Amino acid sequence: MNPARREPLGKTELQVTQLGIGTVPIGGLYQAVSDEAAQATLQAAWDAGIRFYDTAPLYGFGLAERRLGAFLATKPRDEYVLATKVGRLLRADALMDPDLVRDGEVLFRSGLPLQPVFDFSYDGVMRSFAESLARLGLDRVDILHIHDPDDYYDQALAGAFKALDKLRGEGVIKAVGAGMNQAEMLTRFAREAAFDCFLLAGRYTLLDQSALAELLPTCARLGIKIIIGGVYNSGILTDPRPGAKFNYREADYEWLEKAQRIQAVCDRYDVPLPAAAIQFPLAHPAVATILTGVRSPDELRQNVAYCQLPIPPELWDELRAMELIPAYAPAPGEVMA
Repeated sequence: MNPARREPLGKTELQVTQLGIGTVPIGGLYQAVSDEAAQATLQAAWDAGIRFYDTAPLYGFGLAERRLGAFLATKPRDEYVLATKVGRLLRADALMDPDLVRDGEVLFRSGLPLQPVFDFSYDGVMRSFAESLARLGLDRVDILHIHDPDDYYDQALAGAFKALDKLRGEGVIKAVGAGMNQAEMLTRFAREAAFDCFLLAGRYTLLDQSALAELLPTCARLGIKIIIGGVYNSGILTDPRPGAKFNYREADYEWLEKAQRIQAVCDRYDVPLPAAAIQFPLAHPAVATILTGVRSPDELRQNVAYCQLPIPPELWDELRAMELIPAYAPAPGEVMA
């Protein structure tokens, strides 16, 4: 895996690097990040040749967009691909979403004094896009995703998709996508509307391959490219010890035990578990790029090293033999028939 290698994003004219940067951590997820640390992290990614950047209004309640825009304003606009999302408006007078609070603390520790409000209407999406451009301080983005429409399927198609399709038709954006933590609704979207790409978080990883049976082959057939996020499944695939997080919460025993078994296989081949985790999803032909969120230059450089680490094919064979990944899941270095 070459982090700086560019891959076509489906039928669009865009090309994304095999490794992209997600900006959830520099929005302050779980712990505050300073402006200086955020800018140093983004610069380390740029220095590594990474040219795909993903953000959203939700991340830091606008802070991630603001920080990313300030950084990218110093770079040649045609050298990078930028994605953000719609479906949430940020308002100062809105109530806190209880889903964004864990153990009495807001998930984003250094966010702006705003609160996200779901709005998948046509007008709401157009407002969201305009407000994102203002926070970014840029004149355009390349990809717009409908963000987390789990409970708003009809509105997402009738309102949000209609707005994004219009923007794409006018040449304002180059790709229409949807970003979710589930595969089932994305499969429905793929069959019912003309999407270019999907951001799938956590559902096609070394631990959880729930998207493999239906979503990925559907997208491969339709020419919709997948952007994989959450390759470490909230951290459990970096250090699967008791108390590790999976899906943003403490992992259940079954997931913890499976992650520990995967780690044992990796240990036998002297391969760090995160290296196997970051390389595995890109082997599927429907996948164009891997997004990882980092909060420091050291984390960024470590992920780049994981991408480049040689992994013996016997490791993947053993994971299949132990039924830790499906027999038909492609592995790095293999050519699918």
